Amino acid sequence: MSRLDLLVVGAGPTGIAIGAAGVKEDLDLLLVERGTLCDAIRRYPTDLEFFTTRELLEIADIPFTIAEAKPTRRQVLAYYREVTRSYDLPLALHEEVTEIGPRPGDGFEVSTRARTGERSYRARAVALASGYFGRPRRLGVPGEDRPWVSSRYREPYGHFGDRVLVVGAGNSAVETALELFRWGAEVTMVHRGGEIKEGVKYWLRPDIRNRIHEGSIRMLWNSEVVAFDETGARIRSPDGENHLAVDAAYVLIGYLPELGLAERAGVAIDPETLQPEVDLQTLESNVPGFYIAGTLIAGRFTDRIFIENSRDHGPRIVEDLVKKLRIEAPLA
Repeated sequence: MSRLDLLVVGAGPTGIAIGAAGVKEDLDLLLVERGTLCDAIRRYPTDLEFFTTRELLEIADIPFTIAEAKPTRRQVLAYYREVTRSYDLPLALHEEVTEIGPRPGDGFEVSTRARTGERSYRARAVALASGYFGRPRRLGVPGEDRPWVSSRYREPYGHFGDRVLVVGAGNSAVETALELFRWGAEVTMVHRGGEIKEGVKYWLRPDIRNRIHEGSIRMLWNSEVVAFDETGARIRSPDGENHLAVDAAYVLIGYLPELGLAERAGVAIDPETLQPEVDLQTLESNVPGFYIAGTLIAGRFTDRIFIENSRDHGPRIVEDLVKKLRIEAPLA
């Protein structure tokens, strides 16, 4: 089995940026992705428009040439597809990395599960760039696995006339509630706090406040869902526990980083912040040759690192790796 210079876990924007930087340096590499190319963005709400402007989403020296300042989900997917094509990045899609085993002095052995069965790769270095969208936070209450309860929102079109419960008060919850309301759903929001979250986009904040104030969207402050049953949700509020009949529920309370692979490989994870031990300059972890990039390095603070402020992670990882490879095998 030949040994790769670099195996990248994840084929989203950060993984693509790492791959492109590696191709520029003639590294033998592979991007392994359990879903589709840019799978997390593909699962964003159908009509989402990015808050970030197009130039801040550019990677790998490829211009993002659209007329609009803020691209849509579809435009972003097309852009990263073309970056991938431009660099002819080697991909293993629909293949999940199940284990990353360090081989002291000899890189890593990476085990995967593909559609055709289990596979194994050897690599001098590994870069974990799988993002956080794969692990939504859960309430941990009875009935949360019912088919009409979801932690991902795509579009409002099937909810005209429905009674819909939205749990949370951050950006995703607010945007979802507003879109559902405008499509004709009867929307109730539940939030454990007494105010819309501080980080909600500035143009959404007055909109949601006005809809709540006028009664178009019902908000249950200082409340929490304690269970889902056959016909709705049981909600504990300051005035006691009540039952709310609903047709659908969206639990939109954020995400947690997926760091199990890193932890099992020996990467130190802070138990409070869930931040991995990483050199912030090279992005190498405490395990030599194991790099972590993108949102994952922020741990539970998933609102601190985005595409636009991690675009340089790819070049930085590859620069450090190339230096190490040259020391390992100096030019004759």
